[in-house]
Amino acid sequence: MTDLSPRSSFHGFEQIPLREYAERAYLDYSMYVVLDRALPFIGDGLKPVQRRIIYAMSELGLNASAKPKKSARTVGDVIGKFHPHGDSACYEALVLMAQPFSYRYPLIEGQGNFGSSDDPKSFAAMRYTEAKLSPIAEVLLAELEQGTVDWTPNFDGTLEEPAWLPARLPHLLLNGTTGIAVGMATDIPPHNLGELVSACVRLLDDPDASVRDLCEHVRGPDYPTGAEIITPPDDLRAIYETGTGSVRARAVYVREQGNIVITELPYQVSPGKVIEQIAQQMRAKKLPWLEDIRDESDHANPTRIVLVPRSNRVDAEQLMGHLFATTDLEKSYRVNLNVIGLDGRPQVKNLKTLLTEWLTFRQDTVTRRLKHRLDKVERRLHLLDGLLVAFLNLDEVIRIIRSEDEPKAVLMARFALSDAQADYILDTKLKQLARLEEMKIRGEQDDLIAERKTLLATLDSKARLRKLIKDELLADAKRFGDARRSPLVTRQAAQALDETELVASEPMTVVLSEKGWVRAAKGHDIDAAALSYREGDGLLAAVRTRSTHQVAFLDSHGRSYSTAVHTLPSARGNGEPLTGRFSPAPGATFQAMASASNEDRLVLASSHGYGFITRFENLLSRQKAGKALLSLGEGARVLAPAAVNDPARDRLVVVTSLGHVLAFPLAELPELDKGKGNKLIEIPKAKRGTEHVTAIAVVPEGGKLQVKSGARTMTLTYHDLDAYLGARGSRGGLLPRGWQRVDGLSVEA
Repeated sequence: MTDLSPRSSFHGFEQIPLREYAERAYLDYSMYVVLDRALPFIGDGLKPVQRRIIYAMSELGLNASAKPKKSARTVGDVIGKFHPHGDSACYEALVLMAQPFSYRYPLIEGQGNFGSSDDPKSFAAMRYTEAKLSPIAEVLLAELEQGTVDWTPNFDGTLEEPAWLPARLPHLLLNGTTGIAVGMATDIPPHNLGELVSACVRLLDDPDASVRDLCEHVRGPDYPTGAEIITPPDDLRAIYETGTGSVRARAVYVREQGNIVITELPYQVSPGKVIEQIAQQMRAKKLPWLEDIRDESDHANPTRIVLVPRSNRVDAEQLMGHLFATTDLEKSYRVNLNVIGLDGRPQVKNLKTLLTEWLTFRQDTVTRRLKHRLDKVERRLHLLDGLLVAFLNLDEVIRIIRSEDEPKAVLMARFALSDAQADYILDTKLKQLARLEEMKIRGEQDDLIAERKTLLATLDSKARLRKLIKDELLADAKRFGDARRSPLVTRQAAQALDETELVASEPMTVVLSEKGWVRAAKGHDIDAAALSYREGDGLLAAVRTRSTHQVAFLDSHGRSYSTAVHTLPSARGNGEPLTGRFSPAPGATFQAMASASNEDRLVLASSHGYGFITRFENLLSRQKAGKALLSLGEGARVLAPAAVNDPARDRLVVVTSLGHVLAFPLAELPELDKGKGNKLIEIPKAKRGTEHVTAIAVVPEGGKLQVKSGARTMTLTYHDLDAYLGARGSRGGLLPRGWQRVDGLSVEA
């Protein structure tokens, strides 16, 4: 029987613990993702797939002046020769570099459907599109064959590919990039070419320049769209000093004939999504200032979103401030300058470190280019020296070539030529050799000697090397540079308007039925009793308020619920049940309601004769289950709240079901946030089962109290109430015979 215990050994296999194997495999994978997929190299600013696409296109001859070829051809070469991964991911990387709304300086020119700013991934399949390199791709490729890069075998060892591209500009910051690796990520925004070159020149002239000094040149990111960057300069400088932070961009709008026209959107924001966000608020009645929204974008105007206000009195700045805060018209972008440095390690770098390392990379690249050229010049001079000897001794050279069995060895011995010189003479056709002129040879020698002198002088002088780099940078900036697209404007972050600020202030009447159905009618001259109700239902209460106010409802458990008046359904229908908006306890019914400003005061009371004064804001609750407000005894009901005018002069009138009336100064009642309150009127123990408080009213000085009994109404002036004055909690007096069954109280100021 085979022994499978850990002591067993298998020939040719290594036994290691599973934990060690898993850790090693995960680390290998994470390093691959970091170095070979997700993070860019500081030198050329490219990820491997981007570098391989650019190189493969150059190998296919797809330069800026060439005729474009099918994208499928390029993708096939990339994944077949250099990048053995999925074709869809490779094609998507190619498309991204061709989208002018995604790349600040696109490296590829595309023909066909390469997506739109509304949907960047709506591009056509690669068999339908064509592509070639853009002119600015030259700054990545121009020096590729000049000994400037290291070459590495491709994935199967059959070809070689460049380990990096010899970028003449800091492409890493030009177009920026995003990537998610294992345990780290990068988010580098695009920048303006002219500003970056200016900063590089400053750093070449003054290596001790600080980040603050460089920020005089690099003022901030420069996105492909013209949206405003509203991040304060100090915050932008902090980003460049630390390598991390966030940038806020805001859409640009103008006023045209009373309309608001959005002409620029933040980077990577879809016009369709913005329109849907605004339309959704309009459908939810959260944008009453807007009447319509139209998308008038076309080829001439890539972004043109028209907002039509309801009237000319609408404050455009206030409205747009709300939209900036609640839609993608204002967007924040994370910045994380995490790149693979010259030491091959990922690190978050500040602006100076980035540019300093890139300039080091550029100096090494230019040095390698100059040395490569110097080697070629010296080799050519060496060959010309041999050629000149052959020309001066042409007859003898021809004789040796014609008569000797080993002409190479004889030539080398006869004229002291090197192996390379002898090969070059023998490889030269006789008719060309005969036509050679000494002056031409010496002229070429003089030119090459002068070039060698210049090359040696540049290589031996750091100052001359820096000047050469500076001149090349300025030349590229003049050729490819353009004006900043993203204006830098210091603005405060937008704030969403309060819901009440978005609603027109109009008089409203809220009507509550006995079965808890609610609705709102415009105006205060509404006869709530005359409205139609569902079968078996009728009027419970009606309050006059405004559309900008909140309305609160009290249930039979003493809990309070609230909602905005303008969100209630129209009184043209039967309304909607409050149980659809709130979640009262099982068996609870709605018994009263009130509406006022937050600081207004009300008197809350129960049918057991207890109550207190409270501010209206204490009735408000954001919870569907409401909030505990009024403590009720068994069998007690919530009475309709009474509005307070002047607590120092108002009188509170309390009426019981047996006609007892008590009036006392409102100042005797305490102000509480919640609870049972104090006794309002005395109800003898013997009558507590049969007598209860039916209504309360607050009568201001000079006001009148109307007592309704059946179809009759009795009016009592402020001074008539003197007959019923007493201390709070006393029994009060009886109403006249025939008026002791009170159906309700109302007050006239």
